Amino acid sequence: MARKKSLMQQMLAAQRERQRHAEAEEKRQAAAQDRAARAQQQAELQEQKNRDARELATYKSNLARAEQQKKQQAAEAAKIERDLERREQQREREAARQRDVEARARKAAEAERSRADAAEARAAKAAAVEEMKAEAAQRTAEVEQRVAAFAGVLADRERRLHHHRLALEEEFDSRGAEALAAAVAELLAQLGYPEHLQDAVRAAYAPETRELLLEIELPRQTVIPAEAAFRYAPSKAAIVAEPRKPAEIRQMFRDLAARFTLRALDYALAISPPSLVDVILVNGHVRAKDPATGKPIHPCLVSVKTTREHFEEIELDEPTLDPGTCLKYLNAMLSPHPYDLEGVRPVLAFDLSRFKFVEELDVLSQLDHRKDLLQLSPTEFEHLVRQLFEAMGLKAWVTQASRDDGVDGFAFNPDPVLGGQCVIQAKRYSKVIPIEAVRALEGTIQDKRAAKGILVATSWFSSADREFADRMGRIELIDGSNLKALLAEHLGLDVVIGLERLPLGWLPSDIA
Repeated sequence: MARKKSLMQQMLAAQRERQRHAEAEEKRQAAAQDRAARAQQQAELQEQKNRDARELATYKSNLARAEQQKKQQAAEAAKIERDLERREQQREREAARQRDVEARARKAAEAERSRADAAEARAAKAAAVEEMKAEAAQRTAEVEQRVAAFAGVLADRERRLHHHRLALEEEFDSRGAEALAAAVAELLAQLGYPEHLQDAVRAAYAPETRELLLEIELPRQTVIPAEAAFRYAPSKAAIVAEPRKPAEIRQMFRDLAARFTLRALDYALAISPPSLVDVILVNGHVRAKDPATGKPIHPCLVSVKTTREHFEEIELDEPTLDPGTCLKYLNAMLSPHPYDLEGVRPVLAFDLSRFKFVEELDVLSQLDHRKDLLQLSPTEFEHLVRQLFEAMGLKAWVTQASRDDGVDGFAFNPDPVLGGQCVIQAKRYSKVIPIEAVRALEGTIQDKRAAKGILVATSWFSSADREFADRMGRIELIDGSNLKALLAEHLGLDVVIGLERLPLGWLPSDIA
């Protein structure tokens, strides 16, 4: 049993050994297979690695080639870009050179144009300067010509005018004093003055005194150029005026007014017949605006009265003759400041052309001893008053009865200081003189621009009359008693005035 057990054990052991061997074999086989599998796997892995390595190498090679190609392309691109850049730079340089050439050409052209413009501008400026210099010279010449014309007022006057005398004498013989005055004014107006110096003339003639009155318009202040000369001022690039000195302007205007007056005297005496005109009176007025009020004024700047004989002593053509001094020689009233329109009182202060004169009547030869003045006609009484004033040393004349503007006559006192023109009213009344008559005389004095007025009456004046006359200061009242005394003193007449009653202050012998 034990042997069977051992065999069995042996068999079991062998079986187990075989089994172990089988298992080991299986294990070996499995291990071999596993090793083979791993080897195969490793081989496959290696192959895969090899393939991957080859692929990687190929990829790297491709990548390297690609990178090389890329680099080549980049290099080619860079080269192309550099070429393009070089060509662009070349084009830019060419363009810049072209622009520079064009710019230099434009600059040269502009410089040429600038030089041409500058030359043209300089030429234009030079031409403008020369033109302004020429204009300044022309304007200066015009001023000098205007100033020279002032001397021509006397130097260029007409000298052969005596042939007009016969026609004027015939005009007076056929048509009277007014026609003569009108003909004188018309003829003087035809005797032209230099340009800018035209004047106007009014004339009147008093045959009783053989006096010719002229009222002339003197040139205005504006005829004297305020500029002495004109010149071109480079700093201002303009024409500037060189102002004339105020003292020179005033002296030139004074001289011009004197020349106008002397020319009027010369012309009037040259054309008027000596048989008709022995005395000439000229009043020179100027039309202007009062600088204080702006209103029109007409002041008298010069007034002169002279005889033909006295005036003919003057040599107007003498180059050294001073017009102002010449007027002083003629005892003229010349404004001390004519340019400032400071007027003078005219020797004859009204326009004689408004009045008509009648032939003188010798009343003295018709008066008997102790003649009653109230028995004279109005005309006879007026002429008696005229003869009285003439005997007192005045020049007097009687106006025509119609349209005499309330004036019965005129008297002129030749005294240059206290004298002047007077209007006269003669009242042949037997009652008190009304205040209206004295007031009317004051209005007549103003209207005629006379120096004073004289009211001569055969009767007496009221206290109101004398108060008014004293207040006005330019009216002198001569009542019947004073008139009677004056007639006795100057004419040797012993007259009476047949009043109904004896006025206060009169003597009985005055009316009886």
